[in-house]
This record gives sequence, structure tokens and C-alpha cells, in this order.
Amino acid sequence: MTYHIRHRTLYEYAAPVSVSQHVARLAPRGTATQSCTDFNLEISPEPTLRQTRPDYFGNQLCLFSIQEVHARLEIVTHSRVSLRAEPPVAVETSPAWEEVARLFRDPVSPEVIEPYQFVFDSPQVRAAFALADYARESFAKDTPLLAGARELTRRLFTDFKFDPKATTVATPLEEVWEKRRGVCQDFAHLGLACLRSLGLPARYVSGYLRTHPPAGQPRRVGADASHAWFAIFCPGAGWVDFDPTNNVRPAAEHITVAYGRDFGDVSPVAGILTGGGEHAVKVSVDVTEA
Repeated sequence: MTYHIRHRTLYEYAAPVSVSQHVARLAPRGTATQSCTDFNLEISPEPTLRQTRPDYFGNQLCLFSIQEVHARLEIVTHSRVSLRAEPPVAVETSPAWEEVARLFRDPVSPEVIEPYQFVFDSPQVRAAFALADYARESFAKDTPLLAGARELTRRLFTDFKFDPKATTVATPLEEVWEKRRGVCQDFAHLGLACLRSLGLPARYVSGYLRTHPPAGQPRRVGADASHAWFAIFCPGAGWVDFDPTNNVRPAAEHITVAYGRDFGDVSPVAGILTGGGEHAVKVSVDVTEA
């Protein structure tokens, strides 16, 4: 399956901005099942300085500086991404979760150094006894690792309500846990916190989700979504993705853009600016079959 993705972000400022510095993570990654064959990033006003490079996790960054007075900033990307189907990972025959957790206790084998960094707390995801207790309901003794992750995904989907008004990007995980509601970013963070609380390596994945209109209704332009989910490391299989917002294993309609320890590592656009005052942000995403 091949998709064309158009992602538009518009910032409108209440007061003029004299200078701004930004970093964008908007280029889809190449993975074992995904290839990005075309990517174009348009910025208005035209940046004075602009460069691209990979970050620590291999995500593609665009760093740019606008050094003229402006009242709006528009960032538009066009991507062409092809997804390849492959046989699903055998969930029930994955190793017991306790065996995997033992691999990530000191001393750690060189073979698992890369996933080892995703066992620890990160700025927006912290292990907790309450989260470990919640996760153990999915990870009974000798439960296959991926079977436990699948059951945890189902329970997060069932126990937490999707509510776009309940949280913001700054809402702490503890508040999401108490309210039992949030959005995809929150549910991905919860999954990470539960898994890391058991000593298991898990990473945050950002990307796009192809959506479908209700039966009988036309597809709305701009209504597709930036999305987030988590991946758990399984020896022999590598990183395996789970989407707790939709209770699915990401496959033909999930497009990966970036991954890191939590949302802070993969924010699509971030920056600092002089001036501006209050500002409004509008985001629209279109994912269409190419």
C-alpha cells in the first residue's frame, strides 16, 4: 500500500515575531516494512538558515531560523510512503516476560544495549508501583511477552476513555491515570510507563493514522490524524508495535514518523521565538492512497 500524506501546521501570532528558531520532525522513517520515497517540506516565511540532520534516535530533523518580522508561520509537508505487509509476529510463542526482563538487569549483554536505554524513566514517563500492579494483571507468571503486551493494550483501550478535551500536551501522566481519560499521546505514555515499571524496554512511536468516515458520509479533507502508540522490544522479533487508542497492532494504516523515549523526543514542531504573544495553532492531515 502506498500513501500520500499532506501535513499542514499554521501558527498565527497575536503580535509580530521578530526572530524564531524551530526544529521539525516530520519526515517519515524508513523501517523494515516502510519506505519513504518522496518528502518535501515547505516553510513560509522562507527561513534565513535551514539544515537537516538525524537526531540521536535516527529521526530526521529540519532545523530552521526565521530572522524577519512575521505574524504567521506555515509548515506544509508532502510525503509518499509505501508499506509492505509481512507475516505477523507469533504472539503466543514469544519468550516469557520474566525472561526478557532479566536480560535488562545489570550486567546487560552487548546484544541488548540499544533497547536497554528504553527501560529507564524519561522526562514524561516515570515508573510507579501502581502502574506495575496494573501491568501485572496482564503479565501473570510465565506469560509470553507479546501476549502480555496485547492484553495490556486491550485493557488500556477498555479502561481509559478517549477525550480530546481532557488533557493537553503538558498534562502529567499522573493526572491521566487519575482521570482515566486522554488522547493517543497519553495512552502511549501509559503503556510505556506500565511496561517500564516491570523492567521491560518500550519506546514511544509517532506517526499518522489513515482514518475512515462513518458509513454513508463523505471523507473530510484534513480529518486524518497525527497519532502515537508504543513498541516493546522482543528478543528474536525486534520492536513490536501496539496501539492502545484503537486496540490494534499497527499495520497497513499506521505510518511511522519518529520514535524516542516519550513525546518530548518526537514533537513534530518545537521552537523558541521573540515576540508573538498569544498564538493559535491549526493542524490538518490528509492521508490518501497514492
